[in-house]
Amino acid sequence: MSSAARKPRVRQYDAKKTRAAVTAQFDHVREAVQGLAPEQFALPTRLGDWTVRELVAHLSMAVGSVARNLREPAPSRVETELMDWPFATAPVAAGIDADTRALAAANDPYDLLTRTAEGLADALPQAADDRVMTTRVGAMRLADYLVTRCIELVVHTDDLAAATGTEIPYDRQAQAIATRLLADALAVKAPGGSVEVRVPPFAVVQCVEGPRHTRGTPPNVVETDPLTWLRLATGRTAWGEALDAAAVSASGERADIGGYLPVLS
Repeated sequence: MSSAARKPRVRQYDAKKTRAAVTAQFDHVREAVQGLAPEQFALPTRLGDWTVRELVAHLSMAVGSVARNLREPAPSRVETELMDWPFATAPVAAGIDADTRALAAANDPYDLLTRTAEGLADALPQAADDRVMTTRVGAMRLADYLVTRCIELVVHTDDLAAATGTEIPYDRQAQAIATRLLADALAVKAPGGSVEVRVPPFAVVQCVEGPRHTRGTPPNVVETDPLTWLRLATGRTAWGEALDAAAVSASGERADIGGYLPVLS
C-alpha cells in the first residue's frame, strides 16, 4: 500500500498536551523502576528474551532519542509523516534490539532513567514543534515524533507492569494519544467503512472494505477498552484470546478484524 493510500484522515494532536504527556508518563516509569528490587531487573518480559533490565533500557532509549536527535542538524525536509510511523518500525527492529542490549549492559537502570529525564527537560523547552529531526525511520517533525513516544511509553509501561507485577499509573493524555493513533493506523491498514471499532472513551474509527454504514446502529461493531486495544494493536494479545476472555466484543459478519492485527509489530 502506498503512503498516499495510507492517509484517509489525519487526526490533530495538541502539541503542548503531547509534551506534557510524554513527561508525565516517563515520570510514572521512573517512579516504578525506582521501586524495583535489584533482582527484579533479571525477570523475563513478554518481549522475546529481553529481561526487565533491557526493557528499562529501551524505555530510556525511546525517550532519550528526543534529546539526542535534537542535538543533530535539522534535516531539510520531512520524510516520514505521523501516520507512516506505525508501518515503518519493523525494518529497524534489529537495530533497536542491538542498541537496547548494548545500553542495558553498560548502564545502571536508575542512572540511565535519571540522565534521560534531565536530557529531555533540557532539550524539549528550547525546540519548536515543527522542528524537523532525524529519527530511525526518517526525518519527522518534533510534534509528530512526540506522539510516537506516547505509544512507546504506554505500551512498554504495560510490558513493565506485566513483568514485575507492579501497578503503574497511566497518564490519561498519553493513553488517549496511543489509543487514537493505533486506531487510526487500523483504519489506514484496512480502509473502508463497514466496521466500526470503538475504544471508549478515546477513539472510534471506521475500517474494512464493504458497505458503508451511515445512520443508526452499525451492523458490524468491535468494542474494547484502551489497554486491551493497545495489546491487540501491538500483538501482545491475540484476537481469539481477547474474544475468549470477553475482553473484546465483536458483532456482525464483518466484525472479525483479527486478520488486520497487529497494526504495530
